[in-house]
Amino acid sequence: MSEPEVITLGCRLNAYESEVMRRHARDAGLEHAVIVNTCAVTGEAVRQAAQTIRRLRRDKPDARIIVTGCAAQTEAHRFSDMPEVDFVIGNAEKMHASTFGGLSTASSARVQVNDIMAVREQALHMIDGFGSRTRAYVQIQNGCDHRCTFCIIPFGRGPSRSVPAGEVVAQVRKLVENGYAEIVLTGVDITSYGRDLPGVATLGKLVRQILKHVPDLARLRLSSIDQVEVDGDLMIALGEEERLMPHLHLSLQAGDDMTLKRMKRRHSRSDALTFCERARALRSDIVFGADLIAGFPTETDEMFANSSKIVDECGLTYLHVFPFSPRRGTPAARMPQVPGPVIKERAAELRAKGNAVLASYLAKQNGRIIDVLIEGDGKGRTPQFAEVDVRDRADARMTAGRIVRTRITGATPARLIGEVCA
Repeated sequence: MSEPEVITLGCRLNAYESEVMRRHARDAGLEHAVIVNTCAVTGEAVRQAAQTIRRLRRDKPDARIIVTGCAAQTEAHRFSDMPEVDFVIGNAEKMHASTFGGLSTASSARVQVNDIMAVREQALHMIDGFGSRTRAYVQIQNGCDHRCTFCIIPFGRGPSRSVPAGEVVAQVRKLVENGYAEIVLTGVDITSYGRDLPGVATLGKLVRQILKHVPDLARLRLSSIDQVEVDGDLMIALGEEERLMPHLHLSLQAGDDMTLKRMKRRHSRSDALTFCERARALRSDIVFGADLIAGFPTETDEMFANSSKIVDECGLTYLHVFPFSPRRGTPAARMPQVPGPVIKERAAELRAKGNAVLASYLAKQNGRIIDVLIEGDGKGRTPQFAEVDVRDRADARMTAGRIVRTRITGATPARLIGEVCA
């Protein structure tokens, strides 16, 4: 039987959910199926999803194309209008085995997208692995209760809902037993974890439970966090738990207070600076990544300059730059827009700055001895998530999933070069 193919666009949460869907589609006997798990974070992401679907139909005329994910949830009509698409499945429906079982019947509805805002519970879907034995994602939370003025994602994911800690620990333990050295906790707004659960549950408490109850876990990593919501237990874990990786990706979005206010963010510029200072005091080897939006409506040259300066002031290493893209139905789409060429220019400037700060950080690692998680093909990642080209004459030590002591011997602008220590 032909194995169903899953194409994942967008975030780490989508990567986790794609593995769940792969299993459901396989168990349902959906031969020659291609599932496209879309992203809706920007208009460009939606456009790329449609482009991917058209290319798939050209390349695989006999495939059964199933479209799901955030773009399918928020713009179901757009994808149902595409003749290349066989089925459109919503974000809640895609996680149910019964949905895929139904797709194998002639009576199955072509569009199955229901009200995501009515979903109130988040079930954990136990999975065995992610293809390789290097890194696995575990979903701890879904949805978002905030309403940032630029963001369509809450309407694609629904309200915030958390997976009980015991279920998360069990999933992590299962993946570690199956050979995974690194686990990434993922969700839409993981720092809101636990507010809908009984008792006092937080992301920090969950992290400490995982590290306590799964002692064989080598590395625990967090996906994007909202730094203003970080709890005390997470800061304690950051300072005390070496297995919690010293790499935090921050949902900053901007470095100007007026822009942040118009975005309806919950932090100020000074909040971001204070958090980075506190985290670095607890963990001197920590690095920060951040999301930044270029060209948000009403952004002046001075506002943009503040966003650019915060890269240096927070000591950011990895930048994920989004040119502002108005999403229909969001307040920011109705605000005075920055001209397209200006947005493009500012995004390019931020990306160039991101390349420069990354190159500077990598150059400073020369001569250090670092534990590197091998991903295969002579490549790996440091605890700070820097890419490394690892050279070693003993091929057995280069098996994906192994952690090897590596001496850094050089760097390119984008990655480190190292040799396994004798």
